[in-house]
Amino acid sequence: MAEQRFSGQTVMITGAAGGFGAEAARKFAESGARLALSDRDEAGLERIKAELQETGADVWIETYDVGDETQTKAHIGQVMDRFGSLDIAFNNAGICHDLKPLTSLPVEDLDRMFAVNVRGVFLGMKYQIPVMQKAGRGAIINMASAGGLVGAGMLSAYAASKHAVIGLTRSAADETGRTGVRINAVCPSFAQTAMYQNFSEAMAESQNRPVGEIDAAFTKRSPMGRVIRSEEVISAVLWLAASDNTAVHGQAISVDGGLTAV
Repeated sequence: MAEQRFSGQTVMITGAAGGFGAEAARKFAESGARLALSDRDEAGLERIKAELQETGADVWIETYDVGDETQTKAHIGQVMDRFGSLDIAFNNAGICHDLKPLTSLPVEDLDRMFAVNVRGVFLGMKYQIPVMQKAGRGAIINMASAGGLVGAGMLSAYAASKHAVIGLTRSAADETGRTGVRINAVCPSFAQTAMYQNFSEAMAESQNRPVGEIDAAFTKRSPMGRVIRSEEVISAVLWLAASDNTAVHGQAISVDGGLTAV
């Protein structure tokens, strides 16, 4: 049985229907947390809710647009009404665009990246922080990317949005450090998720190469020689969320197998 280090704590996770969000929901549930999960994918949310409730987890779900201020404010209000506290927030919801050079990328794709990846984090923190400050404690983890630390050719708008997430994280941390609210970002490289699979297939198609060659090229570039696993990323999220992790604040933590170190 997993250590119940988040017993009695309420965890809000956006983008929880799959990928990193669903994995985070599983790990927090194993550790005793109460879960407020959201996603635009209602069917996916219902699936993860049913899966976790079978283990006895306390789970509440809602479908809403993280880029909409009215809906975000209402969602966090309902989290408080349902659970009475908000101890941890994992602002994970995000999207990516098709592989294209900047000169061919529609400006609408740039707008979409910022509407979800940046506005979602900004609005989440805008309404999470006051609730946590009132309680005198809390931890916020924002999903950034290795592409928020370095350039990412063919993914310029996505990379720009993740650079912005890191900037928001550090700026908000500067404002909350004396109030008991810690804010950090996690920056994974491609992990074994549906998003990585889509990227790999799109890259293979654009270069007229087998998917296996794309995967092999990526793993060769990685100092660890492999694609990281989603649970490795979520281990970092739980570490950042833990109440005994009192001094890590305003950081962008790389979980990339050393990719951005070289």
